Amino acid sequence: MGRWKCCLWSRVALMLLLVLALSCDPSAAATASPPVPHAKPSYSFGRTFLGLDKCNACIGTSICKKFFKEEIRFDTWLSSHLKLPPSSLLSYSGNYTDDAKSWRLVDITRLTSKYQHDRADKRICTSLLKTKTCSLERALRRTQRFQKWLRAKRLTPDLVQGLSSPMLRCPSQRLLDRIVRRYAEVPDAGSIYMDHLTDRDKLRLLYTLAVNSHPILLQIFPDVEGWPFPRYLGSCGRLVVSASTQPLRDFFGAAPEVAVDLALQLLAVLRSMANNDLNYFFYFTRVDAGTFGVFSNGHLFIRDASTLGIIDKEEGSQLIDGQQEYKDIFSCLTVDCQSAFVSCGSITEKHSLVMVCQELLPKLLAGKFLPPVQEKIDAFLQRCAHGLGDERGVNEAIAELAEILKPLRSCDSRFAYRYPDCRYSDKY
Repeated sequence: MGRWKCCLWSRVALMLLLVLALSCDPSAAATASPPVPHAKPSYSFGRTFLGLDKCNACIGTSICKKFFKEEIRFDTWLSSHLKLPPSSLLSYSGNYTDDAKSWRLVDITRLTSKYQHDRADKRICTSLLKTKTCSLERALRRTQRFQKWLRAKRLTPDLVQGLSSPMLRCPSQRLLDRIVRRYAEVPDAGSIYMDHLTDRDKLRLLYTLAVNSHPILLQIFPDVEGWPFPRYLGSCGRLVVSASTQPLRDFFGAAPEVAVDLALQLLAVLRSMANNDLNYFFYFTRVDAGTFGVFSNGHLFIRDASTLGIIDKEEGSQLIDGQQEYKDIFSCLTVDCQSAFVSCGSITEKHSLVMVCQELLPKLLAGKFLPPVQEKIDAFLQRCAHGLGDERGVNEAIAELAEILKPLRSCDSRFAYRYPDCRYSDKY
């Protein structure tokens, strides 16, 4: 019995020593303890990165929840460091989900560079309140233009006169009604009247139109109705989220069949923008290698709509050129206040085609084909770049180039947007 008690006390003493050793040696305790589940990483934005600290002088907040619920992720978040990308970039590649299982690529963009945004913010404060920093919303609310917006029941041409956006240089009432009726940053009221817009909503709409009309064009001419724009997914602060496209510049070195396909799509887009069922004539004020983009299925879209002007062929412009010269702080948020407006009457249908012939098609089609065909293409592009002459219209010119290119087009799985339809249709 004594021996049993001795063994029992020895075991108790050993257990106490083990407990004391574990409490003194953190590494041993960590090894012996059951695993503790790791907390989910938390992504910290900061209001400054998104531009929420500048609202309501911003684009909107419709997609902010997606950011904070981590249903929109920048590509850099796939690394172990989970760092946000530099705020100085103009655009970012991201990933978007609705179910946390399947992800799709999106483009996350600023309407202008952070440097230009900061300079514009400084200009607002110094010109309106004579200070280096201020509440942007309070400063803009005091302006004569915004006070007119607050009193207005309907968005009329006089409320947008002098804004630098090409979309608004030749406005019609029909176009402005479409903007109000389809403005996606507010609940859809389906009305041409601005009764459903709060003061905050009106300031955000005015600010967006003054800085860059790209997101507005995506909203009022959506891809689901057949317009050649990427889908608008929403805005948060000064960031816009839309469906992802790869810029056309990435295809300048593509195989001849791919280059031909993209060139034919480009011509089709120009034709549809000049002639469509709604009688709006779209024209470019500038094109470059990033103006157009290509989806993963090979379909070409207008990637950057900020340089698009619109003339209403049904109603015409309701501003005479003299009225366009009106200037205020909203006129020069992103451009020089002294910039001259292009006269509405000076835009012709060949305008966009000539620019594309000068800037894009030569880079896409140069040196891709055997001499007889290449010579025909080069000769057309030379003539087109110099204005086509007066002997033919734009539609005839587009048809001429299309006839040269169509026999060079192929039908295979690389062109998913039209395959396998092209195998059974004379259209292709």
